Amino acid sequence: MHEMTRRGFFETAGMAAVAPSVGAIAAQSRGSAGGSASIEKNIVFGKGGNTDLRLDIYRPPAGTEKRMATIHIHGGGFTAGSKDTLADRVAPLVALGYVAIPVQYRLAGEAKWPAQIEDVKAAIRWTRANAKSLGVDPDKIAVVGYSAGGHLALFAAGTANRPEFEGKNGTPGAGTQLAACAAYYPATEVRPRPDGTANILLPAGSDEAAHRAASPVTYVAKGFPPTVIFHGTADVTIPIESSERLFKQFREAQIPSEFHAFEGVPHAFDSNPEFAKSAAELANFFIDRKVLNPRTYPPFGGGGGRRSGQ
Repeated sequence: MHEMTRRGFFETAGMAAVAPSVGAIAAQSRGSAGGSASIEKNIVFGKGGNTDLRLDIYRPPAGTEKRMATIHIHGGGFTAGSKDTLADRVAPLVALGYVAIPVQYRLAGEAKWPAQIEDVKAAIRWTRANAKSLGVDPDKIAVVGYSAGGHLALFAAGTANRPEFEGKNGTPGAGTQLAACAAYYPATEVRPRPDGTANILLPAGSDEAAHRAASPVTYVAKGFPPTVIFHGTADVTIPIESSERLFKQFREAQIPSEFHAFEGVPHAFDSNPEFAKSAAELANFFIDRKVLNPRTYPPFGGGGGRRSGQ
């Protein structure tokens, strides 16, 4: 994906990720996620190097609980962003009954790959180990990622319990397998810069093989959890074609998956509450059919037969 080699990706995605979120968090504190949702802030779930890794917990209103956790991973081109920017984005899923957990991970300026995925996996382990207190089923944990966070969500989904990516950042012993993944306008490949130097995510001197090994598309295979992708057709930060290719890979590997293209909208389109709600409802329907209440359907019709009345 050449988009990740362009400076514009990191600058544009970074600006989107650091958009003001104080008002959104305040609104959540007043219960905008459904009237009686609750929030716990800045809980330490592990340690990355010298950094305490923190997460927030958004609990759904009483009576709506689905007993499923969604771990949310912010964007920002791996160089910027914060879990605190996700309050409005998680609100629709919280209102639908999911526990939402925005998490912190180390940025590329602090630590190079694989530090980022190790931090995400530490959050998955923490969530599983604390499932009872969270009110969720430990077998029903999903990841939701946005832009660069979409890369990490997809990567985590495709590399469950692989020792080389697990790290030792907290909660040893709990698994990192996932029930589902939702990827919003995700970065799907990591490629060197145009001058041949290593991508900003990777250590200096990383070769082509290292870039492939850091790309989520490398791990699309049998066992990948059900995944839903969202992308705007007017996205110039990460063009929609990357998600189209990823969806084709899923279909070829027979991974349960859906791809929703939103016409005429740019990168981070779900910063608009109308689109955030619409995408959340689609994600909810997909997760309900594939994870919470798995079901099949009778044939919808031949599709190639004669039209009614003919």
